[in-house]
Amino acid sequence: MIKTTIRNDKDGSACQQGEGDTILRAALRAGLGYSYECNSGGCGGCKFELMDGEIETLWPEAPGLTERDRKRGRHLACQCKAKGDVTIKVATAPEYQPKILPKRQRAHLIGTRDITHDIREFRFRSEDDAEFLPGQFAMLDLPGLAASRAYSLSNIANEKREWHFQIRRVLHGQGTHALFEKLSEGSEIGLDGPYGVAYLRTDSPRDIVCVAGGSGLAPMISVARGAAEAGLLADRKLYFFYGARTPRDVCGEEMLRPLAGFGERIVYIPVVSLPGDHGDWHGEAGYVHDAVARALPAALAGYEFYFAGPPPMTQALQELLMVGHQVPFEQIHFDRFF
Repeated sequence: MIKTTIRNDKDGSACQQGEGDTILRAALRAGLGYSYECNSGGCGGCKFELMDGEIETLWPEAPGLTERDRKRGRHLACQCKAKGDVTIKVATAPEYQPKILPKRQRAHLIGTRDITHDIREFRFRSEDDAEFLPGQFAMLDLPGLAASRAYSLSNIANEKREWHFQIRRVLHGQGTHALFEKLSEGSEIGLDGPYGVAYLRTDSPRDIVCVAGGSGLAPMISVARGAAEAGLLADRKLYFFYGARTPRDVCGEEMLRPLAGFGERIVYIPVVSLPGDHGDWHGEAGYVHDAVARALPAALAGYEFYFAGPPPMTQALQELLMVGHQVPFEQIHFDRFF
């Protein structure tokens, strides 16, 4: 293989692009702090300008680029491969430098279980280490699909080499069709990770708030498990909000209950937006971001926030926290790829 060098005109950093890698994955695999969030073409966080050389664009219609971006010659590092030596200009920052370098490996499905009527847990065992931070995600290469899919982890790093994902079935979704319909125990997939910058900050002294909606459950369960494992809940609380559409969509409590301090240091608050007229729901009702503002006992600026879920939920939370309550940006952690 001919080595391809990617050089950043902004700070002079450089890396080699390996076979199958995009510009972004090559940079992160080399430990460089290239700006990104979703690694899937949706968020636009990895935009760059091509200064010299040629690139191949994998997904020209990726929603992470606006028409204005395209007219100005911007590209997405997660959707481009260098065709030879290239020079690009891209934002970098220390917070994007991976704590654990992502790597490719093979993994086999070792089991599944249904969490709700449309969310299923998939457990894989990899050929190498299961090293990742609570709240991170991995890219899965699934049978019949040309492009990787990003899914968040629900467990924490372990010596059993297990990677657990809690995934919601999406109507007409190619990724979930492959997972739910094509995989059986023993099936092999490609796994590349870890990725993501919304991981648990163990050095924060503040109480923790996790807000999940839909399959955003997975990374929030991982954060809660990581906080308990690290002993963070000995002197602080963790508030776990789960936003569901109907009572039958509510989940998460069974995974939190085994953690030390559940019911005292860990407070679980499910919220249903469509409780119905049958009187079978007696908990919080409405939108989950409104419940966050109602239920937390102290000023919101005093908490560390983690959240994952549908874009309307994450957008509403951002506005609530940053605009409505002036929560510092460095206390808000989420990856935009749901």
